[in-house]
Amino acid sequence: MLDSMPRGRAALFVAHPGHELRVYGWLESAQPRVYVLTDGSGRSGCSRLRSTAEILRRTGASAGPIFGRFTDLALYQAILQHDHQLFVELARELTEEILRHRIEYLVGDAAEGYNPAHDICRLVLDASAAMAARLHGVMIGNYDFLLKGRPDECPKRLRHRARWLHLDDEALSRKLKAADNYPELAAQVKQAISENGASAFRVECLRPAGEGDFGGEHMRVKTPFYEQYGEQQVAAGHYASVIRYREHLAPLAQALRQCV
Repeated sequence: MLDSMPRGRAALFVAHPGHELRVYGWLESAQPRVYVLTDGSGRSGCSRLRSTAEILRRTGASAGPIFGRFTDLALYQAILQHDHQLFVELARELTEEILRHRIEYLVGDAAEGYNPAHDICRLVLDASAAMAARLHGVMIGNYDFLLKGRPDECPKRLRHRARWLHLDDEALSRKLKAADNYPELAAQVKQAISENGASAFRVECLRPAGEGDFGGEHMRVKTPFYEQYGEQQVAAGHYASVIRYREHLAPLAQALRQCV
């Protein structure tokens, strides 16, 4: 592997089980403490935690106390009800974990406007890193990675500070095998490989994050995909309400800023 990844004790915080597959090579090398916001059950009610727990066992990573804390439906309900305190307390709990385990850098989902849970994860992560710095004087590295599109996408302004991992053939093979053995994500894995090609997943990129915006600057200028998809789901009778950036996530971001 060609490696420019950060060194030290690491933590991974993701919205859903299975996101760790995107950074499987890094997971093997860093063996981070892993936190997962939801159980990944979606509307089906079927948890994906067992498959992620097996990945952690194989890579030597460890699960933290936030591991499938919410069902997806419970998380969405908290967002719709503007339960900001729940997420403030979650950020405080993660900060305590960072300090207790002397975590030196954080890795987690990017805010892409694709799924509100992903963007909530990024808001909480950025708030926790800011709390550690401003309230406790502990500076924590903060990185994100993409869940949609090519894994090596990185804005030109960030490329010189991003961290890269290029997997050799054996490491790529292990990563693809882990993805193949994750039954709940079979369709998504197949689609991602079809769209990008298997070789695209040889590269893992951790981009610098949490630089003052608390995630999601791009969502201010266009309608997030999750709003469009939510409208379709409401029309189909699957949900009663649509989660929206301006109505739900922007006020939550402000509540987290005020807490920090």
